[in-house]
Amino acid sequence: MKYYLIAGERSGDLHGSNLIKGILEKDPDAQLRGWGGDLMAAEGLELVKHYRDTAFMGFLEVARNIFTIRELLALCKEDLLSYRPDALILIDYAGFNLRIASFARQHGIRVLYYISPKVWAWNEKRAFHIRKVVDRMYVIFPFEVDFYKRFGYEVEYVGNPLMDAIAAFRPNPDFRSLNGLSGKPVVALLPGSRRQEIEGMLKTMVAVQADFPEHQFVIAAVNSLDKQLYEPFANLPGITIVFDQAYDVLHVAEAALVTSGTATLETALLKVPEVVCYRTSGISYWVAKRLIKVKFISLANLIAGREIVRELIQHELTPQKVSDELRRILPGGPERKRLLEDYEELAGLVGPAGASRKAGSSMVNWVRENNPGMQI
Repeated sequence: MKYYLIAGERSGDLHGSNLIKGILEKDPDAQLRGWGGDLMAAEGLELVKHYRDTAFMGFLEVARNIFTIRELLALCKEDLLSYRPDALILIDYAGFNLRIASFARQHGIRVLYYISPKVWAWNEKRAFHIRKVVDRMYVIFPFEVDFYKRFGYEVEYVGNPLMDAIAAFRPNPDFRSLNGLSGKPVVALLPGSRRQEIEGMLKTMVAVQADFPEHQFVIAAVNSLDKQLYEPFANLPGITIVFDQAYDVLHVAEAALVTSGTATLETALLKVPEVVCYRTSGISYWVAKRLIKVKFISLANLIAGREIVRELIQHELTPQKVSDELRRILPGGPERKRLLEDYEELAGLVGPAGASRKAGSSMVNWVRENNPGMQI
């Protein structure tokens, strides 16, 4: 069968690559085309567009790039109709993917969605639209099943795909020597995978190093961004930049400063005490404050339903406050033991590995059962 997949961010590329493994286990002859990144391409996806060209963050940033986004949507629609898959598989990336879902539905293409848009965080009524344009939704948080029931929509809970990536991780024993790290303890800096995140957070994160001369700070950089973004920090004392080895950086770290997003949950599941950092444009923050209904921005806190990790947002994100919070979770700090205990509880809530393969297998079965004339 033919599948068209769309992931517009780094995390979607990771989950999409594991999803492809599940699809191929059930349908070894599957033809795969779509939008994603290097990880999905490595698993056999014929890549149309890389996520580095599609990741826009925040209301203001989207507005500034509206014409580019329209061009991307037009390209995607044209390619989708030309390819004419048995199923379109959308992975998170709600702003773009829900528009493509509507288009696909209008043209008789079946739509499957993996990792629900966070409609429970703001604009809950979008659930009615999702029910209308998405044939089958595969969710990764247990509470999402009950949320969608309120809108008369039955979804399938498959577990959280981050456990797949973490279960597959094997630390590189030579990581320190290969990257020129000393024997000093490590603080990991995960500033994100978007240009706006690097520009908004990394300077503040790096500024904290002066308060911790006994530690080396390691920036987990990504090759999908222009390396010039990291150049201002390349020769600073106590700072090392490592590309595309985030899990290895976390494996050797005593603590981490992490930009809000998927990485906050990854860090928690890898049992690394963290401080969550987030800053966006003033306009984007103003809009978000009036729309978002949830109490927290980090996935660890959202899943737990309470504050596990400290969140420093917008005006609170200052070097002094970051330094104070970091000191509290480093060895000997008053919050470290409590935080590690909370991580154990969080891992139980997230559940075991196997979500992506389960979702991939279920998708193949659903497509076979819902395409008339297809052999099962």
